[in-house]
Amino acid sequence: ILITPSDSKAIIPAIKKARDKGVMVIALDSPTDPADATDALFATDNYKAGVLIGLYAKAALAATLPGKPAKIVTLDLFPGHPVGAQRHNGFLKGFGLPAPDAKSNELGKDAAVVCMADSFGDRAKGQTAMENCLQKAPEVNVVYTINEPAAAGAYNALKKAGKDKGVIIVSVDGGCAGIKDVGAGVIAATSQQYPLKMAAMGVDAGVEYAKSGKKVSGYTDTGVTLIAAKPVAGVDSKDVKSGTDLCWGAK
Repeated sequence: ILITPSDSKAIIPAIKKARDKGVMVIALDSPTDPADATDALFATDNYKAGVLIGLYAKAALAATLPGKPAKIVTLDLFPGHPVGAQRHNGFLKGFGLPAPDAKSNELGKDAAVVCMADSFGDRAKGQTAMENCLQKAPEVNVVYTINEPAAAGAYNALKKAGKDKGVIIVSVDGGCAGIKDVGAGVIAATSQQYPLKMAAMGVDAGVEYAKSGKKVSGYTDTGVTLIAAKPVAGVDSKDVKSGTDLCWGAK
């Protein structure tokens, strides 16, 4: 069984029943809580994905608004989800702010973060969250988003408020629609993950188990690449064409 758990705790009893009967269970993209409830995990290093966009956002802010203090809005997933926490905390780490480590499911906070809101990874909810944050913190100059639909919603809110030109938006996922938004200037940079690779590796592992009885175990990092329309000094990235060549979802 290959699963992408949205509720990383509630599904544990069902997974245990399957594994007790000899079924191999592999998590894709998101770990369960605890992570060893499945036989294996094939996923992005979400903390690293956050670090990459944090590094980029810090360098881009210094290049475009030298001397200006960071005023950051984070549009997160929802409380307690490991992927949401890892991306958020990795971003803080990359930006040079105090952050919990990759094992924590708590969202780090710092004075530079002027507003935190849950977007649930949704475009409409992301727009509403950004509109609310603009009421609280109109001086925002950096926006971190859990994924690209939330980033698109944030951009819509900023554009309506006439602030879209002065804010750096960074995100994670690297789907084709998101990479297109990088090319269009909606998103400055995104960390691209590879869900098709996760799925293919999971299928291969299932076939091997069926043939030989050999199970995979532990965590396999399926890779992450920073995609940016404009490179910044000191931060490795690939261009939009590279991101388009490797993106997933509808183009």
